[in-house]
Amino acid sequence: MTTTGYGQYCPISRALDVLGERWSLLIVRDLLLGTTRFNDLARGLPGLSRSLLAKRLRQFERAGLLDKVGSEYLMTAAGRDLERILFGLGAWGARWSFGDPRPEELDPAVLVWWMHTRLDTSALPGKRQVFAVRFTDRPHRFWIVVESGVPSVCDADPGYPVDVAINSDVGSLYQVWLGKLSLAQAVRTGRLTFIGATALTRRMSSVLLLSPMAPYVTPAPVDFTTRAS
Repeated sequence: MTTTGYGQYCPISRALDVLGERWSLLIVRDLLLGTTRFNDLARGLPGLSRSLLAKRLRQFERAGLLDKVGSEYLMTAAGRDLERILFGLGAWGARWSFGDPRPEELDPAVLVWWMHTRLDTSALPGKRQVFAVRFTDRPHRFWIVVESGVPSVCDADPGYPVDVAINSDVGSLYQVWLGKLSLAQAVRTGRLTFIGATALTRRMSSVLLLSPMAPYVTPAPVDFTTRAS
C-alpha cells in the first residue's frame, strides 16, 4: 500500500485522491468560473500560499484536469466535467450547512474581487468606468476600473474620476452578492447606496451580477425597518 491515497479500488476514493486535499475544490471552483492566471487565482484565495497553489495546479495538470497554455491554466474536458459536481456540492451546502457567516469569512477584499469577475460590462457606456466601493463598517476602500469592457480591482486610488460610488456595510453587500438580500431591498432599506449619474446608477442592477451560488441560497427575511448606520 502506498503512503498516499486511500488504498481502496473505488471511483470515489480515486476522485478524492485528486480532489480531496485542502483548497483543491476552491481552486477548481475559480478555474471553472473563468480565472485562468496564477496571480488572479492567488488573489481570489488569499488564505492559500502561492507555493501550495502552484503544487495543486501541478497536481491537477498531472491528473488531466487542466492544461497550462502560456501563462494560463485552462480546464480540460475532465476538469469542466466537475462543474455539475461542484455546483451540486454548493447546492447541498446552501441547503444544509450555510448558516450565518463567521466574522473571519467576511473579507471585503475577497468580496470585491469576486464581484469584479461578475460584472456585465456590456451595459456600460464609454471606454472607462470607475466604481469606488466603500465599506461603512470597515476602513477598506476599493476601486473597480473597467477599461474597454475589461474590469480590474485597485486597492489604491487609481486617480480617475469616480462614476459610481458603492457604499454598504460588508455583511449587507455579502448578502446581496449571495442572493440572501435583493439589491432592490438593500437600496430601499438604506443598506446599500449608489452615488453617481442617475443614468448609470439605474443600470447597476444589470451590471452587478450575483454569485453563481445565489440561485441555491434561500433569501433571508427582510426587516424593512433596518437602516444603515
